[in-house]
Amino acid sequence: MRIAIDIDSTLHQFWDEFAATALRRFGIDLPYDRQDTWEIPKLTPEQLSAAIAAAHSDEAIASAEPYPHAVETVNAWKDAGHFIQVTSHRATRCHPATKRWLDDIGLRYDELYCSYDKLARCLELGIDLLIDDSPVTLRAAREHGLHTATIAHPWNRDLCAEDDDVVCARDWRELDSALDRRFALTRRAA
Repeated sequence: MRIAIDIDSTLHQFWDEFAATALRRFGIDLPYDRQDTWEIPKLTPEQLSAAIAAAHSDEAIASAEPYPHAVETVNAWKDAGHFIQVTSHRATRCHPATKRWLDDIGLRYDELYCSYDKLARCLELGIDLLIDDSPVTLRAAREHGLHTATIAHPWNRDLCAEDDDVVCARDWRELDSALDRRFALTRRAA
């Protein structure tokens, strides 16, 4: 199977760094549990861009802690012979720091892709399964025939409730189990 895996709020908890940046720079509080939409109306487009850029600094990337069981799960899929693309809507300038981070945490992959057109790249590569947190990206992937999965967050809970074909899990251990039941990912890929 060809698997694409998002980074922010998928491989690690991005919201804490992002919200801390918004509070520090703009005095705007963005509590995780109240972020029930993918949009962030409390921030202007300029503030949003600045907060994302700051949360994607080399230092912030290097200090991110992967979710428990994420690295072990992805590495088990890689060991089973699956193609792993790590993909993100991070700016292309984030590629070197992101690669260092992935290497430092020991996550094995075939391709790292940092760009704002990750779905187009997934389609180019013939990705079968996209694991992402964005309901917008997940819906678009479903429209293109990709299987989809997510770690549940307040902003994607509606998608999880409305679309049974999106595998939704509370954490990586549960995601691993659900995807293995559906796709037998721990078996050796053909």
